Amino acid sequence: MLAALAAAPVDEIVVVEGAHELCVDSTQARVVQCENWDAGPGASLRCGLAALGEDVTRAVVVLADGPGLDPRAIERLLACPDPVLAASYDGTRSHPVVLARSAWGAIPDAGGRALETDSFKTVLVDCSDLNPPGDVDYRR
Repeated sequence: MLAALAAAPVDEIVVVEGAHELCVDSTQARVVQCENWDAGPGASLRCGLAALGEDVTRAVVVLADGPGLDPRAIERLLACPDPVLAASYDGTRSHPVVLARSAWGAIPDAGGRALETDSFKTVLVDCSDLNPPGDVDYRR
């Protein structure tokens, strides 16, 4: 995932650590600890967003377990001006997601998928011609 992000037009990579300690090369990303990760995925997302500088106007959000992420999907979303964007693959919403700063305060504990409000509607950006990021779950 970090390699895909390094190939995308992003200025900084922030990784949110919650229930499990992560091994992340500090030259590739900054790790921030989310103490209340158990409140839901929105808590982790808000923690990561809070770690960004005041000059950041939009954030790209990806899940760590999507190793097939195509950096071109990030480029495609960043080319759109809407405040809440998500890639879609053959009509299915997925990642990456792009959030304008104006939406950050509205993120509920349930996470970005629950952000749909009168003020914020998710615009799906077709990325069907690209490989979807996938979803890898690893359990011991």
